[in-house]
Amino acid sequence: MTRAARRLGARGAALAALGVSLGAARAGAQPSAAIRLNQLGFPTTGAKAAVVADSAATRFAVLDARGDTVLAGALSPPERWAPSEEVVRRAEFGALRRPGRYVLAVPDVGVSTPFVVSDTPYHELARGAVKAFYFFRASTPIEARWAGPWARPAGHPDDRVLVHPSAASDARPAGTTIAAPGGWYDAGDYNKYVVNSAISTYTLLLAVEQFPAHAARLDTDVPESGDALPDALDEALWNLRWMRRMQDPADGGVYHKLTTAEFDRFEMPDADRAPRYVVQKSTAAALDFAAVAAHASLVVRAWPRELPGLADSLTREALAAWRWARQHPDSVYDQRRLNERHAPAINTGAYGDTQLADERRWAAAELYLATRADSFLVAAEPHAAPAADVPSWGSVRTLGLYSLVDHRATLPAGFDTTALVRRLASLADSLVARARQSPYGVPMTTRDFVWGSNAVAANQAMALVQAWRATGDTAALGTARAVLDYLLGRNATGYSFVTGFGARTPMHPHHRPSEADTVVAPVPGMLVGGPNPGQQDRCAGYPTRVPARSYVDATCAYAANEIAINWNAPLAYLAVALDALASRR
Repeated sequence: MTRAARRLGARGAALAALGVSLGAARAGAQPSAAIRLNQLGFPTTGAKAAVVADSAATRFAVLDARGDTVLAGALSPPERWAPSEEVVRRAEFGALRRPGRYVLAVPDVGVSTPFVVSDTPYHELARGAVKAFYFFRASTPIEARWAGPWARPAGHPDDRVLVHPSAASDARPAGTTIAAPGGWYDAGDYNKYVVNSAISTYTLLLAVEQFPAHAARLDTDVPESGDALPDALDEALWNLRWMRRMQDPADGGVYHKLTTAEFDRFEMPDADRAPRYVVQKSTAAALDFAAVAAHASLVVRAWPRELPGLADSLTREALAAWRWARQHPDSVYDQRRLNERHAPAINTGAYGDTQLADERRWAAAELYLATRADSFLVAAEPHAAPAADVPSWGSVRTLGLYSLVDHRATLPAGFDTTALVRRLASLADSLVARARQSPYGVPMTTRDFVWGSNAVAANQAMALVQAWRATGDTAALGTARAVLDYLLGRNATGYSFVTGFGARTPMHPHHRPSEADTVVAPVPGMLVGGPNPGQQDRCAGYPTRVPARSYVDATCAYAANEIAINWNAPLAYLAVALDALASRR
């Protein structure tokens, strides 16, 4: 008997003991949708798990690229997950530490998509998630040298943007033109929004600040690659420059958004010639700008030669926006009322927010760190604020907590920093407890399946990483890794929700350039919104309204399949953080 025959015989015996047919496990066999796991892979050390649905099996095996069984184990008892209304079992294979390419095999089900075990399983994802922001850039050509087949001409120069009547002032009457080029297209459309830009820019800045050595090495192959700044910082600064242009230098107020009157057609950016407007100065925009500009001033001080004077300029602009917000505490963006008073009517994304205490706390926390003026620390109310929650564009108070905890060593003598850490740890403890009740190992509950549910998950993971950094809680870090597994395929849909990363990924995101270009594959590195039982788009093809399975890969499904900068930013942070930690081993 040849060595190959003996190997095949050993493989067959092992699989027969599990009841798995050789045909089902053969290399190249169609993967089973019932086996859900991270379709990219796992670090050599740490937990590794898959979820198996629709199976009565009790055992599993892991096979290497030759088809040899390298590990076998017992599936967990069946458990029901309420958000997906499924009964599933878990396969735990953390003992698998040898680098290589594998599949997981289950009797009566078949084999999983292939996955790798390596010391750098998240590296390409980190590059791709950060580089996605290059593809979001406005007012500049996206060149083939860096974009490959997704190259496109420059769109929306935004050098002659009209002041909408809602934004008119003595210095800038309605119809005046201003220049506000640059920035990122916000989502599947071509408009730019300050409120959503703020949390997105802050999140990228935090990745650079908290993982500086790794960020410095992360080459995303963009025009700025090779300069003295980390590519992720170059990207954040690209958007921050646009945000600074949205501030009126006459009074410090900040326009809420730069937009067309209606959403654009599905065409390439350079084909869209509709008039664009800056619309209403809002309290939320001013406070969010003050917060992110103040935080950026801290980050850029590490590069005084490359960015001379920028930190001081950002601090001055943040203070001006803060003063404007104090003078206009109730300038809430209400698009319906705006359209009753002014023409043309504006019917693009509103990002309206009537509760502004969280923006004030965030801005005050960041301005304290930038200026060391005690009055800002009092205004931030770090000990009196409501309990920490998972951040979103409309709830940002916990971002100020992140920054204060990160810089707690510099807070005034006698300040109760332990209480700050405890607030963050309490949030993490609640997320870990919820994950332990889930067979998918994630904190997501039924109420989290909303528009942008994947961003909810990614921001939960980001909060867990903050808690781990502050406390060393390995359970928090492990749960953050489990969330990345969820986003990359260990979920009830069986999709990896990041375009271009995984065996089964979205091909039809609600993203105008991806739909309007001639490339079959969408722009890579984008996180789609994810399951949403609201189905507000009324797109055909949703398989169900069951929360965790209410997803369809269709361009019309903007409630589940749109992309957005505030969804990609926490994905980029999480991928950079976990890539940095894996590469330290």
